[in-house]
This record gives sequence, C-alpha cells and structure tokens, in this order.
Amino acid sequence: MTAPAHVHPETNAEPLLSLEEARARMLEGLEPLPAEEVTLDEALGRVLAESLASRLTLPPWDNSAMDGFAVRAADVAGAASETPVSLQVTGEAAAGRVADGRVEPGTAMRILTGAPVPEGADAVVPVEQTDAAPGVAELPTRVAILEPVATGAHIREAGGDLRAGEPLLTAGTMLSPATIAAAASGGYGTLSVHRRPRLAVLSTGDELVAPGEPLGPAQIPDSNSVGLVALARASGAEARSIGVAKDSLDDVIEHLAAAIGWADIVIASGGVSVGAHDVVKDAFALLGRVDLWRVAVQPGKPVAFGRASRPTGEGEVLLFGLPGNPVSSQVTFELFVRPVLRRLAGHPDLIGREIVRARLAQPAHKAPNRRAFLRVRLVEEGSGWRAELAGGQESHMLSALARADGLAVVPEDVDGLPAGAEVEVIRLR
Repeated sequence: MTAPAHVHPETNAEPLLSLEEARARMLEGLEPLPAEEVTLDEALGRVLAESLASRLTLPPWDNSAMDGFAVRAADVAGAASETPVSLQVTGEAAAGRVADGRVEPGTAMRILTGAPVPEGADAVVPVEQTDAAPGVAELPTRVAILEPVATGAHIREAGGDLRAGEPLLTAGTMLSPATIAAAASGGYGTLSVHRRPRLAVLSTGDELVAPGEPLGPAQIPDSNSVGLVALARASGAEARSIGVAKDSLDDVIEHLAAAIGWADIVIASGGVSVGAHDVVKDAFALLGRVDLWRVAVQPGKPVAFGRASRPTGEGEVLLFGLPGNPVSSQVTFELFVRPVLRRLAGHPDLIGREIVRARLAQPAHKAPNRRAFLRVRLVEEGSGWRAELAGGQESHMLSALARADGLAVVPEDVDGLPAGAEVEVIRLR
C-alpha cells in the first residue's frame, strides 16, 4: 500500500523540514525584547535599542596633536636647519586650561598635546623641529624653528570627530569597546539597550551525572548543560542550567515548568528522538504545543520546537528540544537557537558569523537528503582556505568539535564530496 503524499514512506512520518523552513517557523512573530537603561560599564555586548545623536562637539575647540610650539605659519615659512627662525616664547598652553594671551607676530607659545590652540596661532611646530630640549619643564625665553610648517599643521580642528546633533550610533549596533567609548565622547553616561534574553538549559537522561562528580556504572558526565549554557552566554544571553531530569515525563515536566516562569527560551537536551524513554516532545505538548519536529540536517535531525504560555499570561516562552548527542546539541544550537537569541537581543544580522569558501582537504560523506555540517579546521592556503576535518564526524565526538573552528556545509543533494571540492564554511571563532 502506498503511503499518503504527506507521509514519508520509510519513516511513516512527515517529511523532514529544511533548515530554512524550520528556522522561519522558530522566528515567526518574534520581536526584540523591551529596552532597558544600563550604564556604560554594563553595555558591552548589548544591542542599542535606539539611534543616538551626539550631544557634544568633539574636539570642542582646535587643539594640538603634538608637543611643540604654537606659531603663525607665515612667521616660519623660511625656516631651515641652516637658517632657523628665532621666536620669542611668551607662555605655555597645556591640556585642561586656556592659555593666557595670544600668539603675536614674531612670537610662539609652547603647547602640549591636547591643549587648546591659543588665539593668533594657526600651526604647531613639533618640538623635534626646534632647538628646544624635549621634556624640559623650564620654559625657554626663545625657540629656534628649524623647519617650515603649513597653515593648520598638527592642529585637530574643532568638530573634526563629532558634532552636536549629528548621528553617532544607530539602533541595532552591538556595543563594542570602541562604540562604548564613542558614546561616552558623545556625552552619554547611560544607554538604552534591549534586554538580554533569558535562557534555561535542562539535560535529560538517567545516565547523566554533574561534571566532576564520581561516575557510577553506565553513567557519563553531563557535558551538554555546561556546553549549551556557555554557548548561550557567548551569544549574549543570560543563561543558567536547571539541572538534570530523569527519563520520566513527570520529572521533565516539573523541571520545564519551573524554568518557564523565568526564561524566554528553555532548552531540553536529549529525549527528543523516537526511543521508549524519549519524552521531551510529549512534555512540550502538555505544557504548550509542538510546532515542529525533525529537520533535514546532520548532525541533529531530531530537533523539536514549540511554545508555551507564561504563567503570567503575558507572551510565550520558546521551547527547544535538542538532541542528546553533545555534538548534535551544539551544532543545532548554532543553527537554530543562536538566530532566535539574536532576534530577541535586537541584532539585525541573525547569523552573526563570517562565511568563507574553502577546499576540503579530505573527502566527506553524509546521509542522503540532509544538509551536513562537518567540523573542520581552517588553514590558510595561498589567498584562500583549506578545510581539514577536525576529527571523527560522529555526533558523540565532542573532541573533534573542540578542535574545530568552522562548520563546512555539504548540501542535501549530494551524498558526499571529494577532496578538493569547494564548500562554504561557517566560522565559529
């Protein structure tokens, strides 16, 4: 008997979703989280919720780019080492205060880097182009200028960096050390940023033990929770582990229900395949709903996604069921959870990864009709890249993922690629 058109004849299940279809369903209806005001000390890595205009003009006045002497360029036009021009030194301009007096014809004023240029001066002669000894505190009475300078030489013009009222930073900017410094220069002490997404991670499995604890028979360390929490934090989320649940529907529901009260996203790793003890999908259905299950990717086919109402009734919490194999859990986090986190955090770019072209150093094989993500190391080769397999590609081999700095993409419509084939590589570092 032929299976219905919507049923896969081999698995008696709906056909696998493509990566793009699954990701689109996960992102559907999501908006960036509300804004909050933070100090500059708290802003690193956050995303601006609103565009900023500079509140200040910077520099606020013409200032010196060098230690030297403020002069009139016309006075030193004929200066040379053989025929220096001697000028009377009438004072000093230092950073943080306005110089007394002005530079008159035939005079100069010693000036320090960052000091306002005194009235009358239109150029600065670096101290190295004079007979003055650098670093001497005593003010000379005269100075010999050994080289000419052009009008405006070594002067930072007022407003050369920022002008009050002009655009400074745009909404959606991820705040880096440089952009935070620019905000400070523009007159800001606090910034409006999107709230960090809150993410909770639950590991499931009777065999799991907290990392570092003694192992009993048939037990292994729970590496998934620490790995996924670290990935979430590296992606800008506020993340916590909520422990390990037994392979019991009641225990999984109890853990998930507690997390839904706090989190925007809840991840359960393990328990999403078709085994007798795989209960996570059922728990999602009882707490909320399941929007999709099983995606045409390798590793990580058994991915579940759903939504549950918050206990307060305000909005929904996103539920991700990721595979229990550690490599699969981290790769599916990269493919599905990270873009959702970036949308919630306000990033315009949902991928946030550099993609390069590289040639495979070894042949690669994969399952039919699934897009594979090989764990590779990128090596510079001439003007391009070579992608070397980082180790075994089985989904339990976390050591290969730890050595990898990229995911090489092998399309669905091929079962493998020979050495030398060109592929896209998603850079992870």
